[in-house]
Amino acid sequence: MSGRSESSPPLDPESIAVHAGRDDDTSLAPPLYPTTTFRTPTVDDGRRMATDPSESRFYTRYGNPTVAAFEDAMARLEQAEAARAFSSGMGAISAVVMGLCSSGDHIVAQRQLYAGTQLLLQAHCPRFGIDVTFVDGTDPDAFAAAIRPGKTQLVLAETPANPRLDIVDLDALGSIKGPITVVDSTFAPPLIQRPLDHGVDLSLHSATKAIGGHNDATLGVVSGSAELLGWLWNYAVLHGANAAPFDSMNGLRGLRTLGVRLERQCATAQRLAETLEEHPLVERVCYPGLVSHPQFDLAKRQMTMPGGLLTFDIRGGIDAGTCFVEQVKLALMATSLGGPETLVTHPATTTHVGLLPDELSDAGIGPGTIRVSVGLEHADDVIADIVQALDAAARA
Repeated sequence: MSGRSESSPPLDPESIAVHAGRDDDTSLAPPLYPTTTFRTPTVDDGRRMATDPSESRFYTRYGNPTVAAFEDAMARLEQAEAARAFSSGMGAISAVVMGLCSSGDHIVAQRQLYAGTQLLLQAHCPRFGIDVTFVDGTDPDAFAAAIRPGKTQLVLAETPANPRLDIVDLDALGSIKGPITVVDSTFAPPLIQRPLDHGVDLSLHSATKAIGGHNDATLGVVSGSAELLGWLWNYAVLHGANAAPFDSMNGLRGLRTLGVRLERQCATAQRLAETLEEHPLVERVCYPGLVSHPQFDLAKRQMTMPGGLLTFDIRGGIDAGTCFVEQVKLALMATSLGGPETLVTHPATTTHVGLLPDELSDAGIGPGTIRVSVGLEHADDVIADIVQALDAAARA
């Protein structure tokens, strides 16, 4: 970061988010390099640039200065040696799985997962000869118990998990030796938790969500050691799911306000969760900031804030769930999260629609399950809108 000496005191992550990723001291906004390719000075330079994971001025599928600035900012936030940006969260997940695993390898993953990740693991990994074992992520001993010595290449967790916000014990995960450990931390950006601090090897985000923060950038990012990221770079160049410069510029813009956005969203989510617990139509509320959350103490230990996502179950099944999401007025029915607008989602028919009925049940998703991504509107307006939609569903 410009202007800071070796003797400067360490910065809080919120300050790092505002200042990281700036190589050009004269520009406060990140410069956009929309080019697909760059002039190569000499043949020897071309040979070097084509094989250097840190090179950002050769060909944009390999690297790009705007993308590199976003990667640098994310590495700084995660306190990682390096980071690699992708064109989506699933681009990042698939690159980690396919870039680090080969035929005959074994993966241990939790059952509580985003459906896209689950379908990649259970439907496509077997096609490439990669075996996957699913465990209960809330059991701190389950991951280690499922490891097959000499076979398990990857241990994959997601915390808080989509959509029920189950929490994985990061210390237990990080203590596993042998396989590469990976955490999808999309629901808890680096200002909330940093898996690498707990000994985890790779931290992964769908930066489309809270990190980008404005619903206008589709990005994924993986952070970790330079050695692992170099290995991923080799695969990513062939995989082709590289981040676009424009999306990376918007990702950097999102980082600048991440701290204040999270503070507002968490405060509103806490009030909304407490209100929902008192509503007669609501059977259960899942939010790490509630004492009723089964892993409340663990969440307090490893998360600085409980996050801007909450999930609840409505009595009345699919009819009540459908009525609710169609009755919100201020909130919008949409499947993303982390943006400025409050969004409501019916997971069984959207984010997890590809799962079979028993798989939905195993994931704790019922016909009346609702996920809310709390936005930046005034808390009173968000709560009033959710309550009126619940009241309408109760009357239907």
